[in-house]
Parts: sequence; C-alpha cells; structure tokens
Amino acid sequence: MTKFDEATQAIRVDENTYDVCLDPGYAIGVPLNGGYLMAVILRAAVDASPFEHAVSQTAQFLKAPVVGPAQVRLQQLKAGKTAAFTRATLLQDGVPQIEGLITTATLREAEPVYSDQAPHMPPIEECVQLPDPKPESNMTLNAQMELRFDPPTIGWLKGEPTGRPESRAYFRMSEPQDPDPYVMALAVDALPPVVFSAGARGWAPTVDLTWHLRALPAPGWLTLHGTGRLVSDGWFDEEVEVWDSAGRLVAQSRQLARVGRG
Repeated sequence: MTKFDEATQAIRVDENTYDVCLDPGYAIGVPLNGGYLMAVILRAAVDASPFEHAVSQTAQFLKAPVVGPAQVRLQQLKAGKTAAFTRATLLQDGVPQIEGLITTATLREAEPVYSDQAPHMPPIEECVQLPDPKPESNMTLNAQMELRFDPPTIGWLKGEPTGRPESRAYFRMSEPQDPDPYVMALAVDALPPVVFSAGARGWAPTVDLTWHLRALPAPGWLTLHGTGRLVSDGWFDEEVEVWDSAGRLVAQSRQLARVGRG
C-alpha cells in the first residue's frame, strides 16, 4: 500500500457509512487539496458499489475540511446493469463539508471511435519545477507529487503572467506509483489555479468541481492541460484534461472557483 492509498483509505462502518482520516500531507497552507478530498470520498463510494470505477464525480465544497477524522455517508440512488448512482457526503463532527454525486461503472480497454490530440509539450528535461515552498507556508501537497511545467505557462512566477488563464505540466506521484482512478482525482486538481496566468494570486477556493474518468491510464507520467474561459466578478472557471503516457485522454474536469486575494 502506498502513502497515497493510506491517506485516502476508507474503513466501512456500516452499509452507508465509512470512517476516514484526512491526511496533513495534502494541504495548501491550511486548506486541503480538493482533488485529494474527492479521492477520499471515491474510496468509500467505489467500495460500496457493484462496479469497479467511478466514471463521474461532482462535488460542492460547502466548507473547507480540516486534517483529522471524518466520515463519508452514502445514499444509494439507483443501480442498473451498467452504472450505479450514489449521493456522497463528507462530514466532520456531523457537519457536512462536501456534498456530491458519483456515477460508478466498469471501464474496459477499447479503441476510441474519435479522440482529440494530446497537447504539444516539450521534453520533460526542458520543463521546470516550481521552487520548493517555504516551510512556514505549510504547502505539504508539493511533497506528494511531481510537476514539470511548460515554461511559457508559469511566467506569473516571475511577475510576467501571459494574461491568458492556461497551464501545462507533466504530473506523477512522488512515491513510485502507477496512476490509477484515485490518482486521477488528485491530478485534475493538481495544477496551480490557471487564473494565476491571468494575473491573480492567492488561494483560489473551489466551489464546485466535476470530473470524468474516460479510460484507465497507462503507467508513466501524465500530461495536464488546464485552461479557463472567463474571469469575472471574483469568479473563474478551470477546465483540465489529463493525458496518459500512451497519448490517450484519460480524465476531464471542470470547476468553478473564487479568485484568490494575493
């Protein structure tokens, strides 16, 4: 079992309740990463499902959960021959923190009838890492994963944002681990907010995030491509595509978030 498996573990209490413990290793300052939290919820939902994979997950972030014990409470809505539908709530001290819906199914290996092309990326050795965060910042998430950025998309780091909300990077877990559907949940929320490239800074809290698992990823680095369409009135959107090492589109996400205050 990897550290990520342990950090997202869900222990069954009864048919509809799972105990979890939110890990301090996935923090962005004080808040925990939204993709990590979604992976925790998925562990419970998939364990309770007759199907192997979560192909769609949507979550509304009602509050910002903190490190420590929590529960996932499930409500089974419907189970058919090819998919099951579940409402899932993450609670702390009995208070709902995240509310959402999950669709589970079983994905098979299949050649796509149609697929878009993976974004062009320079070789990994020409991409760059962000500098290590200062210890006092409590950015523990950075130690759990590796990101290598396409240089033009992180001009904001030197005070030279492009003005276009976009980010491209290679991604993998720091601990040797092939990407699986739970790692995909983390990957779709692993990039710095794309609004940074539009000139914003600061924590950008997610309000709503939906993502889809489109195929089981091949081993190796993933490629993340994040874009935004509109930044307005303190809100922005972010869409992320995840491509595997075989050049296949394996996950897609869309979120609505608040523009941070630098």
